Amino acid sequence: MVTGASVRWPSVTPRADPVLPRAQVTAQVTSPGDLVPLPDAAVALGAAFARAGHELHLVGGPVRDALMGRPCDDLDFTTDARPEAILAIVEPLAAATWTTGIRFGTVGARIGPLLCEITTFRADAYDGVSRNPEVRFGDSLVADLRRRDFTMNAMAVSVTGERTFTDPYQGLADLARGVLRTPGAPAESFGDDPLRMLRAARFVSALGVAIDPTVAAAMQALAGELARITPERVLAELTKLLAGRTPRAGLEVMVDTGLAEVVLPELPALRMAADEHGQHKDVYAHTLQVLDQAIDLEDGEPDVTLRWAALLHDIGKPATREFASGGRVTFHHHEVVGARMARKRLKTLRAPNQLIQDVGQLVYLHLRFYGYRTSGWTDSAVRRYVQDAGPLLPRLHKLVRSDCTTRNKRKAAALSHAYDTLEERIAALQAQEELDAIRPDLDGNEIMAILGIAPGREVGQAYQHLLALRMEHGPLGHDRAVAELRTWWADRVDG
Repeated sequence: MVTGASVRWPSVTPRADPVLPRAQVTAQVTSPGDLVPLPDAAVALGAAFARAGHELHLVGGPVRDALMGRPCDDLDFTTDARPEAILAIVEPLAAATWTTGIRFGTVGARIGPLLCEITTFRADAYDGVSRNPEVRFGDSLVADLRRRDFTMNAMAVSVTGERTFTDPYQGLADLARGVLRTPGAPAESFGDDPLRMLRAARFVSALGVAIDPTVAAAMQALAGELARITPERVLAELTKLLAGRTPRAGLEVMVDTGLAEVVLPELPALRMAADEHGQHKDVYAHTLQVLDQAIDLEDGEPDVTLRWAALLHDIGKPATREFASGGRVTFHHHEVVGARMARKRLKTLRAPNQLIQDVGQLVYLHLRFYGYRTSGWTDSAVRRYVQDAGPLLPRLHKLVRSDCTTRNKRKAAALSHAYDTLEERIAALQAQEELDAIRPDLDGNEIMAILGIAPGREVGQAYQHLLALRMEHGPLGHDRAVAELRTWWADRVDG
């Protein structure tokens, strides 16, 4: 049975493509609800709620993903039962429950291998200042669905008795067309919760959908409202966007609608016009191409650290652009400025310290390879490149290779060959010296014993001196290291 749906959907084959409409019609079904497989956990919950005289509906992302043939590990339900009744029904079935969201009507439970969240119908009211609504419980499934972000997330399948499919806002038709619309007026939806605008860009990246023009217009008009959203929530959406299948498309939505000006202004700032001689390429377009190419080099799961680094690697260019003689354009030290800007932006977004450090270091190092290409490096310089990259070296390889976007095939081939040569030298040195764990030939205890000194600043200085010698000359051996240490100490004392 289908309720509230004006679109006829007699047949469809769900598949893992980004949007449903490209599927070929092959399977006859009586209701779209038949295309949503119910895990044992959902069946058990449905039976329990039916015995208690309550409705229970699978809702939102799990329904959408099932229709698209996408996997879903967590299940979301909505019900007419109030929170205390939900808890009483769920506890006998659950291995664990949690009630951190019970004041918002949500009870969480682990049932079998699945995490389930069951929420009372809501009829919230927003104050237009924060994104936190005044929680009001409702009695209508249709009203509950209207308060959801997009129509393709406002579909429900009953799990108590008959598999009724409820789609009052034509979410299935929008999913079939691959179009993102809001159940109500877009301005009302985004005014209630501005984070939904970032979610729209994220869905473009993750699901391959397009944004309805009226929705895009509302995003453009209300972009400034994103300032109401906490940095942590913004970061979460941006990270999910970057982890999507086509992050470039989501980022373009952010820039075109003005969202990026609010939460990631460094990105639209890259849209610098070329000088009158056309001597430098559009840094914004270049950045998106580098991101695409970095993704192509990934080994498996999305590497969000690499993607952040690719996105931010050139953000220092606008601040360092200079017009030189002959119409040349330079960006001297943009990697230094860019690393500082990347760390600042990620810190503002309350990113984890490790992500801040890693992305900043990748941005800082991404240009160093060009010194190798133009002048060649000694073994010492290669060792320093590896040591400075540390565990980021595999990502740095990918970032540097992705940064070549020239259409000059000869130049691209030369750059690729040069980096091949560098990687070969790194591999050879690593095989000889276990380069990933370079240490001086003497440790701190040996330094203190040889020099007859106690722990203190001098030990650290001696250690750094021996490390510099190791970096310059490779392994010294114990006897030479001792001699070098004694010479350094004698010169220090005499000085």
